[in-house]
Amino acid sequence: MLPSLAGANESRLDEALGAIGKQMVSVPGGSFDMGCTPEQESCEPDESPVRQVTVGSFQISSVEVTQELWQSVMGENPSTFGDCPQCPVETVSWDDIQLFLGKLNASGENYRLPTEAEWEYAFRGGPLSGNYQYAGSDDPADSAWYFRNSGNRTHAVGRKTANELGLFDMSGNVREWVQDCYRNSYVDAPEDGRAAGEDDCADRVIRGGSWYGKWNYLRAANRFWYSTYFRNNNLGFRLARDAVR
Repeated sequence: MLPSLAGANESRLDEALGAIGKQMVSVPGGSFDMGCTPEQESCEPDESPVRQVTVGSFQISSVEVTQELWQSVMGENPSTFGDCPQCPVETVSWDDIQLFLGKLNASGENYRLPTEAEWEYAFRGGPLSGNYQYAGSDDPADSAWYFRNSGNRTHAVGRKTANELGLFDMSGNVREWVQDCYRNSYVDAPEDGRAAGEDDCADRVIRGGSWYGKWNYLRAANRFWYSTYFRNNNLGFRLARDAVR
């Protein structure tokens, strides 16, 4: 658990950064088929064409960014379900997250959003993948808070079953912003794990399902988009960073 932080100060932020570091999971690089692979059901057109993507090694947080961590960095909590410090922060836009990352990295850290390819590779379990439809399971109730079991709200992170890499809540709890600009297909998309459209764009990709989502949104290949200023109480994020050398 992160330290309780009523207002940001340097010593407590350092303590929070130490706690974040312990949550980072190293993901070995590798190649995988990204998109509407055979085990996926009810795919959408923007999940195709399936193509092989090669991702370099990186690190990704085992849990979504919590309200407690956000408040420790930003000094306020925007969440609709703001009574739960260990629940994921939500009601944050892609633009809001860029401000958060700027403050989090002010002391020289290099945290960032995962790319869409990194996110899906990690969701699928990286080199340990069992080719499940959801994160570590073919039963959504095992790994996700979603419309059937959430009680219409978020829950504390890390309470469901982890996937093959030890990552929690990839299928559900809150949907997650990633770095990429949204495109309505994978035609000409990067095949080396980079984010699509690193330049400015109006719409960014979101991944995963949420406490509000139906089963189809919980799948490995499912994707959607919002404008960078959009906020919603089922929308949050998790941290990534380059592999530590």
